[in-house]
Amino acid sequence: MRILITGGAGYIGSHVVAALGEKGADILVYDNLSTGHKDSLLYGKLVVGDLNDKLLLEKTIKAFKPDAVLHFAASIQVGESVREPLKYYRNNSGNAVNLLEAMTEHGVRNLIFSSTAAVYGNPVNVPIAEDEAVSPINPYGRSKAFIETVLRDVSLAKDFSYVSLRYFNAAGAEPRARIGERHNPETHLIPLILKTAKGERQSIGINGTDYATPDGTCIRDYIHIMDLADAHILALDYLMDNGASDIFNCGYGHGYSVREVIHAARAVIGKDFTVVESARRSGDPPALVADSSKIKKRLNWKPRYDDLAAIIKTAWEWEKKR
Repeated sequence: MRILITGGAGYIGSHVVAALGEKGADILVYDNLSTGHKDSLLYGKLVVGDLNDKLLLEKTIKAFKPDAVLHFAASIQVGESVREPLKYYRNNSGNAVNLLEAMTEHGVRNLIFSSTAAVYGNPVNVPIAEDEAVSPINPYGRSKAFIETVLRDVSLAKDFSYVSLRYFNAAGAEPRARIGERHNPETHLIPLILKTAKGERQSIGINGTDYATPDGTCIRDYIHIMDLADAHILALDYLMDNGASDIFNCGYGHGYSVREVIHAARAVIGKDFTVVESARRSGDPPALVADSSKIKKRLNWKPRYDDLAAIIKTAWEWEKKR
């Protein structure tokens, strides 16, 4: 298969590139490298370009003639989206429309969309099934929810199919520590903990200790990056086998609080570090845990790394290597 991957040099994209490359896919990555890293690409070729460059985007799609597109390119920080909403609507929504226009113009009919559990906002039911109301509470979630609506409309109007994968909290690293998580600035809990343990940070913060959860801190469903990569390959196979457009949650179905992750990290690393409690961060729901029964049943997804200690261990091996 010929696969175009936007944002393939980023954290999730690069792990999916690795998984597809090992299966022999012909991969072309389209990435502006604003947050991605060229040396994270273990397979494929790279076009350095932005999705707002319509001429380059159309030229790339026309020349490569992909069988499918995996779309990862997006801004992902909840807090930043609250401060800079226009950036998120421009990049996550506007640029996704640019991609869809180029795809439909050149007859590319299959898309895997990188979505998020943030589309659920403060869900009524936890674990969260795909039929839970879409009610995002921050611009990041709204920018992704909007594109899911666009995808539905395009699929009704065109010869076009998609799978939207709603990620919960991706974490961990490739087991051989060849690639892993590296954002600048880093905002995700596990790498921030590890950087604190390494002495690169003075402390790790807990943003809010008064949530309606057992220990007062936010609960999240952490999914190992390689299990998430496997979900993309299964979704791609599903579409290439003429599967109907659909939406799937990607999570394990159970969550850990911030305090529980900190405790688990101390056990795995064998080091103590300073924890500082502070006020809530704007836009954070108390608990996000997936009901992942649909993807397991429909796509036969079988997680291999469903263990918090294993997730932290692979992330720690990557962090030490850095």
